[in-house]
Amino acid sequence: MKGRIFVFSLILFLLAFTLPAISANSSSLPIQSWLKLGPVPEVLPAFAAENSPPIKVKDLLDFQFVDKKDWWPESGQQFVWDAAHTLRWETLSADSSGTITLEAPGESNEVVYLAAYLQSDRWLKARVTVETPFLVQIFLDGKSVGSKKSASRNQNGTSKNGRAVGKLKLETGKHLLLLKALRPAGAESPWTIQATVTVDSPFTASDLKTDLSPTRIMSVSLLLDTPEVTRLSVSPDGELVAISLTKSQPPSDSKERWIEIRRVKDGSLVETYRGGTAISAVRWAPIGHRFAYTTGKKNKISLWIVDLDAGTNRLLLKDVANLQHYTWSPDGTFLVYSVQKTAPKNKTGLKRWKSLSDRQPRWRNRSFLYQVNLPEGTTRRLTAGKLTTSLQAISPDGRYLLFSEEVDEPTVRPYVRHFLFRLDLQTLAVDSLWNGHWFNSARWAPDGKHILLVGGPSMFGKLGWNVPEGKIPNEYDHQLYLFDPETRKAECLTRKFNPSVRSIFTNRNPREVYLTTEDGAYRHLYRLDLSTRRFKLIPLGVEVVRNMTLAYRKPLAVYEGASSNVPPRIFAVKLKKNRRHLVVEPGGKDFRHLKLGKVESWSFVNGRGDTIRGRIYYPPDFDPEKTYPCIVYYYGGTTTVSRDFGGRYPKNLWAANGYVVYVLQPSGAIGYGQAFSSYHVNDWGKIVADEIIDGVKKFLAAHPFVDRKRVGNIGASYGGFMTMLLATKTDLFAASVAHAGISLIPSYWGEGYWGYIYNARSAANSFPWNRPDIYINQSPLMHADKIKTPLLLLHGSVDTNVPPGESTQLYTALKILGKPVEYIQINDQNHWVVTYNRRKLWTKTILAWFDRWLKDQPQWWNDLYPDKEN
Repeated sequence: MKGRIFVFSLILFLLAFTLPAISANSSSLPIQSWLKLGPVPEVLPAFAAENSPPIKVKDLLDFQFVDKKDWWPESGQQFVWDAAHTLRWETLSADSSGTITLEAPGESNEVVYLAAYLQSDRWLKARVTVETPFLVQIFLDGKSVGSKKSASRNQNGTSKNGRAVGKLKLETGKHLLLLKALRPAGAESPWTIQATVTVDSPFTASDLKTDLSPTRIMSVSLLLDTPEVTRLSVSPDGELVAISLTKSQPPSDSKERWIEIRRVKDGSLVETYRGGTAISAVRWAPIGHRFAYTTGKKNKISLWIVDLDAGTNRLLLKDVANLQHYTWSPDGTFLVYSVQKTAPKNKTGLKRWKSLSDRQPRWRNRSFLYQVNLPEGTTRRLTAGKLTTSLQAISPDGRYLLFSEEVDEPTVRPYVRHFLFRLDLQTLAVDSLWNGHWFNSARWAPDGKHILLVGGPSMFGKLGWNVPEGKIPNEYDHQLYLFDPETRKAECLTRKFNPSVRSIFTNRNPREVYLTTEDGAYRHLYRLDLSTRRFKLIPLGVEVVRNMTLAYRKPLAVYEGASSNVPPRIFAVKLKKNRRHLVVEPGGKDFRHLKLGKVESWSFVNGRGDTIRGRIYYPPDFDPEKTYPCIVYYYGGTTTVSRDFGGRYPKNLWAANGYVVYVLQPSGAIGYGQAFSSYHVNDWGKIVADEIIDGVKKFLAAHPFVDRKRVGNIGASYGGFMTMLLATKTDLFAASVAHAGISLIPSYWGEGYWGYIYNARSAANSFPWNRPDIYINQSPLMHADKIKTPLLLLHGSVDTNVPPGESTQLYTALKILGKPVEYIQINDQNHWVVTYNRRKLWTKTILAWFDRWLKDQPQWWNDLYPDKEN
């Protein structure tokens, strides 16, 4: 007896010691715990047998009782199936064999849902095997991957287990495995289910975990499938806000668009315009609870007026061809709108360019201004002529319009001249107020006598300059001017104000102007007191103000804001008391269980003694005792990489995939003062490349948890150019990605729609014939033989900003040189990849490339782009 006990104890000891190792190295992972919803009875429809073909029990498996694509269940969560069945997700554990047994009355067909989460530490392939005597359908992240559509029986008619198998491709992160199980009416055998996930070679089960927690990390679906705010408009009394939203509709490339009217004080929903009512461009009237919106298909646009107090909705303009924009008058008695006149089609097949801008297909179209009066809807045309007239603002008393025109001026930098006019709405007399360069926007000052102009530092000669002697200002560093239309004199209000002006807002307060700014990597709101010329930062509790709207008759603003590790939300702020409150979180449901890593600032001092600011994104489960691969991101051009959430280059997503992400802001970026931004002019990467190399080396020295042999870099547009240029200068990076990069500066300058316009700012008075040190020496193509780093080139096939030839020619050079290079061209996409499915694949492509070279995990890349693809 003692010997048996000893042997039994030894076996237990050996099992306890060896099982963890076996589990870690095995390929199978049994699912021991589930979340269960149901069961609920489901009967066949009336006359099911008479249908053609007859509807059978197995058809209930394919029938979609509920839309599951947004399911992300948790224990205790309530679900109202119908009036008779209010359910909750309950926890259910399997027995020692991994089998669960479900309770069901058996008198009718019963449906139950089982959910478990799969957490993958890397991209991998696997399969899930479900054994059950009855019917089951397998879903992964809302998509059906396998099913068993009949009950299994022995020869004697008794039930037996059958098998359903689903093939899985799991990206890094959490996935929802969902079973829809169906037991036919009258079945007497126990309703058992057993599920096992088996990973394919070379992966192991240690790469995968299963749990019931809804906590998840950032994913591509969270990046692309959550609601996005496109516009905000607040009522004049600050009581209501109209929120325009859009949401992708996978698996299609289409989007749903809708409007929500909410109370500002508590975010409660007043009304929704959704579904068949496709409305857009909502703008509140300056008086009452009236707002306008547009509807239409193709080029026929109608304008409607809603009065919430009166409960009316009336058509003001019907089927106006090519109606574009509209603006309310300050007293709400009329609106000014613009209509585009399409240029006659050229039937010869030959086109003689009339100017530099004529390369743009729609440049010959012209837009003009019209007025529509309330309440009767009478209209009149306000402008005509040879040039487009663009509305800038309506005076506070409703007497005057400000509008602008522009004309090509190819022999004078920046090759476009703007004209600003004042139109008297009583007589339609036009007064020319200003003409010149570097114009951005104009609006009336609150006093109705002066005009606020936004433009470059050189808009009025050197009036806005604040740069060291011998430097040329960066004209993207926008300044605010106060202009007197009677004397034609201007004052620069922001010359010593470091942030760059983005937008200006006014209401009825005659002394105050509100500015959204690029304040380094932040997007802040400031108040300018016109009587003292002092700026005051308004704390909004976010790092980036995305959208903002100002109440006309109350000191209140509603804004959408986000931060580097906080998803976007909508707030209201009382501007006098600086008190803010949350209105609504459009993506709150989606982001509720999101786990993000910390983000912290990190800066270094360059050779000039200037501080180069940056930040670090950490993986959600960061452990300083481990080592991590790193992705370095930058733009390097004239603007900063803002501390926004998500975006086209989602640092949160990269960090969630196990990368430390370092973002730096090299010299030349606006938002840090004109002296700093002026380094961008006539540099084209000389200073920036050295700063990136120096900064990354210092970053690696200061952060030993980053593996210096597994560092990649990525940039887009000018940042793509920087990636190409860096590849010719350093072997610091193990893999590089350039989206829409510039490989040959003179071809971009001459061919891109705006290449020569951008160079008017970035290469002031410099051309291929007088500055070969810029146009030739700084062009990556001219040094392609020095590139050793594996380089991924990405480019939209119809990019009009940076033509795809910029990537094509560098790819050609590197292939001839036998260098490691891949080129992915995104069909029918311009400078930005916006079509849903192509953007989704493009985003994954970038991650798969870095996994291939920085993690030695080529499987994802090979799955996306197999060598034997068609």
